[in-house]
Amino acid sequence: MLHVALVEPEIPPNTGNIARLCAATFTDLHIVGAAGFRLDEKAVKRAGLDYWDQVKIRRHIDLENLYSALPGSRFVYFSTKSDKTYTDFPFQNNDCLIFGRETRGLPEDLLKANWERCLQIPMPNQNVRSLNLATSVGIVLFEAFRQVGFHDRS
Repeated sequence: MLHVALVEPEIPPNTGNIARLCAATFTDLHIVGAAGFRLDEKAVKRAGLDYWDQVKIRRHIDLENLYSALPGSRFVYFSTKSDKTYTDFPFQNNDCLIFGRETRGLPEDLLKANWERCLQIPMPNQNVRSLNLATSVGIVLFEAFRQVGFHDRS
């Protein structure tokens, strides 16, 4: 089992795409801090997210709350600032993959405090600032599953 955590996500379609990915892979989705949009049932139905009931979503007021909720997890952080690539990292069952806001990423002090577990997705074109959040989560989540194997929870 793996976990995906989004810290203060800002763009509803990105979170919707990530939720669909989590539903398809039986991956718990954790929303940390305030989302930049509503996540109530009425809002998600209006957005056409008819699979929302298939996603196990947990809300956390802050990262400390997330850490407390997943005491057996190892936390892995993603940033374009890292010098380590996700393909060189040995993922483990119960890892929690943490992604930051679309516009700012994760806070620099958080990255510095956890630098040994900060990873990037390499991008050959240095003129491109970053990948889309939902694309990034998909790339990393499937690499983690490739390494640890899928676990059928149906």
